[in-house]
Amino acid sequence: QVQLVESGGGLVQAGGSLRLSCTASGRTFSSYDMGWFRRAPGKEREFVAAISRSGRRTYYADSVKGRFTISRDNAKNTMYLQMNSLKPEDTAAYYCAGASRPVYGSATIGSEYEYWGQGTQVTVSS
Repeated sequence: QVQLVESGGGLVQAGGSLRLSCTASGRTFSSYDMGWFRRAPGKEREFVAAISRSGRRTYYADSVKGRFTISRDNAKNTMYLQMNSLKPEDTAAYYCAGASRPVYGSATIGSEYEYWGQGTQVTVSS
């Protein structure tokens, strides 16, 4: 089992940047494919980005492609989400998630991930 803790959220103006971190404890972090999801008030949870356990494959939602970058440092048991050119519609609680099975082809599906963090709030003002 792995425990996930997100950090780095906050309030930022439109056009600004934030970097989220997801730190894992427990079993070997490098054994998990990882993802970021978000949930805005009144909306369903949506996929943001995912990264394979090696870090060689990444996947992005169309809404964030070119603005967000997912990465991981297995030596530090940490995954990151660099968010640039933020927009008010990026406002949401952001959650990191871990999957023990490879999610290639199904990275956007929340049920593919067994482990979830508590979330960190990102608010983008216009």
